[in-house]
Amino acid sequence: MPAVVQEHGTGQVLMLAWMDDEALHRTLTTGRATYWSRSRNEYWVKGETSGHVQHVRSVAIDCDGDTLLVTVEQTGAACHTGNHTCFYTDLKVAR
Repeated sequence: MPAVVQEHGTGQVLMLAWMDDEALHRTLTTGRATYWSRSRNEYWVKGETSGHVQHVRSVAIDCDGDTLLVTVEQTGAACHTGNHTCFYTDLKVAR
């Protein structure tokens, strides 16, 4: 299921990742954000290779039970591009 990752303190949305039951279990039991990589077909702990760690403060599930909100303390960049957030490109909205 999709996991929206939000920064504790600022409320800024940092990234969107994917979790299955095992990734969620690992996240809840270790306090480190663990995701399922659909492209690599494997689990990954955020920051394991980059050092840009996410310490999990809370996890909530939405009312439909199909999306997670993961609140983290982010160390370094959340995005693989080196940006603090993955949502740094604004699109023009017609008014």
